[in-house]
This record gives sequence, structure tokens and C-alpha cells, in this order.
Amino acid sequence: MTHAQPPGAPRARIPGPQRPPSSVPQIRAGLWKHWLWGGLALWALTAVVTFATRNTTLLPTLILLGSFLVPGAFVLWAYERHARDLGVSLTLGCFAVGGILGVLGASVMESYLLAPSLWMFVGVGLIEEAVKLAALMFVLRKQPRVRGLRAGLVLGACVGFGFAAFESAGYAFNAAVGMQGIDLRSLLETEVLRGLLAPFGHGLWTAISGAVLLAFRKPNGRYRFAAPVVLTYLGVSLLHALWDSMHGIAIWIVARLTAADLPLPLFAEGYIPQPTGAQEHLFTLFSVGGLVIISLAGIAWVRSLARRDPSWRNTP
Repeated sequence: MTHAQPPGAPRARIPGPQRPPSSVPQIRAGLWKHWLWGGLALWALTAVVTFATRNTTLLPTLILLGSFLVPGAFVLWAYERHARDLGVSLTLGCFAVGGILGVLGASVMESYLLAPSLWMFVGVGLIEEAVKLAALMFVLRKQPRVRGLRAGLVLGACVGFGFAAFESAGYAFNAAVGMQGIDLRSLLETEVLRGLLAPFGHGLWTAISGAVLLAFRKPNGRYRFAAPVVLTYLGVSLLHALWDSMHGIAIWIVARLTAADLPLPLFAEGYIPQPTGAQEHLFTLFSVGGLVIISLAGIAWVRSLARRDPSWRNTP
């Protein structure tokens, strides 16, 4: 039996299906700025306290803060601006897992395949760019739907910045620990230099190669190593090799211009002589100028890839 509803009484609402709360963690806008400036303040404070107290137990804190500050800020910025639909877990997975696998793979392959020579840096570029792409493919092995230029640009950059962060931590440790004990000044100089150069190195190169790799990824998740993928890999490996060898290239150019004798056998053995006092200004001009040209070439390459994908301008 049904009961008539009294006139004027509010109708009972039938509850509709409730949407479960999202379990995907979100990163608030502008977090990368807090990471960058807050981390910089903590790094500077740690450096001051370490100098004042000579407490070597602070070295890991100093090294990790300095090594992950800039790469972490760029990954957070890329996620906020262009990769919210890809998810936090995938973005951080590429940064952490991809970065660790990259440095491990590069260490093993370079130890067994490379020897000091004129072409050593070419080998370094080929190996490190290959292992970073392999690490990206490993992280995405269960994500067949992740493909396209934008996803490749962002996730490739995450792997590259992860590689740069862990590699910088190693370089900082080597700079700090020497035959004469702990060298804090060398540690800080290494971290500042690598932090300033971080946006123009590994993250930039792997963003380029990752974009083309995922652009040619098939809908079923398989990778297609078409000619553009291979040529892009070779191109970023060349940029990498030129970046690493710019010190030696600058020395060679200065020696040619100043008619100085150049010990080529030493170059072949992996030894790069230092410029003399009279050559310092020319050396700085060519070494810094070369790095600027390589950086501009990489940035222009990334921008050209981004313009090809309309979703890059319409990301959430």
C-alpha cells in the first residue's frame, strides 16, 4: 500500500550514485616555487652550519639538497603545467626509478666499454642517452596508453633530471672527499655549477629523445624504432658528446689560435692540458660560448617538438 504525500510537503530525493573520492594525490599549484626557494634556503643554512661546526655528518644532507634542488623543481614545474593527466606516480616514478636505473646502467656499460681516447665522450653520449631511453621504456612497460609528443617530453625530462640529480650527488661526493680530507669548498662549487647547468643537460636531451620515442609508440604499447627515433637518439647523443668535450674543444681552438704546441698524444690518452695564463680569457670565451650554443640548440629543438603537439598548449 502506498501513502499519499501531504500537499505542500517536500518531495523526498532519491540519492544518486555517489562518486568515490579520488585516491590520486594532487600537487598544489606553485609547489615548485616553494621547493626551489625553500630548498635553496635550507641548502644555504646547511652549508653555513657545516662550515661553522665542521660536522661531517651533515655532508649527506648538503649533498642531497644541492643535487636534487634544481632537478626536483623542474620536474614539479613540468607536472603542474603539462602532466597532471599523467599522474603523480608515473611522473615521480620516471624521476626516481628512471634516474637510478639510468646511472646504474651507464656506470656498468662505461666501465666495460670505454677507455681513454679522443672519442671517449662520443661513447659516453651514446651510452648515457641509450640507458636513459631504456629506463623510460622500463617504467612505461605497463602503461601502453602513454604515448605522444607531450608525454614523451615530460616523462623523458623526468628521467633525465633524475639521472642528473643522482649523478650530481656522486660528483659532489667525489669533490668533497679527497686525499687531504674533506674539501667543503670544492663540494659547494661543484653543486652550484651543476645546479646552474642542470636545466640544459640530461633533462633537455632526454625530453627530446623521449618525445620522438613516444610519438612513434604503437597503440598496443610496442615501440617502433623508425628512422626519426634513431636519428633523434644520435642527434641528442651528439649534443651530449659536444657538451662533455667542450673543455677539450676550447683548449684545442685556443692552442690553434695562439700557435701553441698541442700534445695530441695526451689528448688520445684522455688527458686535457690546462690553459696558460695568457690563454685563460680565450679559453673561457670558447668553452662558455660553446655550452651556450649547445643549450640554445637543445631548447630550440624542444620548442619545435612542443609546437607540433596541440595538446601541449591545452594541458590541464
